[in-house]
Amino acid sequence: MILVINAGSSSLKVSLFQPDLTQIADGIVSDIGADATLKLDGQASPVDAPDHATALAEMMAALDAAGHKTTDITAVAHRVVHGGTYFSEPARVTPQVVDAIRACIPLAPLHNPVNLIGIETLAASHPHLPQFVSFDTAFHASNPDIATRYAIPDAQFDAGIQRYGFHGSSYASMVHEFGAALPDRLLALHLGNGASLCAIKGGQSVASSMGYSPMSGLVMGTRCGEIDGAAVLRIADKLGIAGADKLLNKQSGLKGLAGDNNMKTLMERDDDAARFAVDHFCYWAARQAGSAIVAMGGLDAVAFTGGIGENAAPIRDKIMAHLTCFGAVPVHVIAADEEKQIARDARLLMGD
Repeated sequence: MILVINAGSSSLKVSLFQPDLTQIADGIVSDIGADATLKLDGQASPVDAPDHATALAEMMAALDAAGHKTTDITAVAHRVVHGGTYFSEPARVTPQVVDAIRACIPLAPLHNPVNLIGIETLAASHPHLPQFVSFDTAFHASNPDIATRYAIPDAQFDAGIQRYGFHGSSYASMVHEFGAALPDRLLALHLGNGASLCAIKGGQSVASSMGYSPMSGLVMGTRCGEIDGAAVLRIADKLGIAGADKLLNKQSGLKGLAGDNNMKTLMERDDDAARFAVDHFCYWAARQAGSAIVAMGGLDAVAFTGGIGENAAPIRDKIMAHLTCFGAVPVHVIAADEEKQIARDARLLMGD
């Protein structure tokens, strides 16, 4: 069996897959470091989890208690947010890979450290298990330099300030699901609380709406999306760096426009702020889609994934209405399955 671990800044998700990639268990420890809760296969209970290492140990024990024998796990696969310029594909964990993930901490200070905790905790408790890593950024390593370079001096570029792109496992999963039927020029939109789009040409990413961080690009649940750098400087001058970060990442987007980051709730509301927030989300998704279509040199199909992309037909329709100027193209809805893609990556690296 393959155990997939997705460590967030205050959470730890796990999924357990059989060798044929059938998922047989999923769980999460949320609110790590506070009033943590462990939920496994729909059953939730309080748990003492002051840190991610403890949370992982509690989850492994819970898997055993639920009949999912951890002794049957043959590999562990981790989602790692940032691979920088080091990784263009998934990798087996080695000391060199761990060093490279650590070197990327300045690029993802909230996520790469906890991703490493999961890797190192299991290396200590289960040293016999091979471990693998899939990177949110790796799928976009195929972007040409002209798409990833900001027009800034070499010193800042050399320090790692460039466009990277994220949601890579979601887009890789989408490409796999299309198989031989993959359109040559596919506009892919991953729409959820975090939202991005990707120009996929010939099965490879050639442009992404997200850039140096997941904050840029589309309007999201609590992230502002694209914003002028001078506006960021003004906000930071008033609120400080930490205050600006909190405002732009946690208090903006749909929440900033209408006081709520739940798209379903906003679509059900009958007020001007909610309607404007929904329209704003769709307008900017379509406007940035035009940029992606230019990067591909045209458009053959559009595909939606993610919680909003899969479940909110009115949002898909609003976005597509903005894109009618590009002609009629097929529209697909693809179920997001990032955990399965991460397990698939590990299985391929194992040679299965």
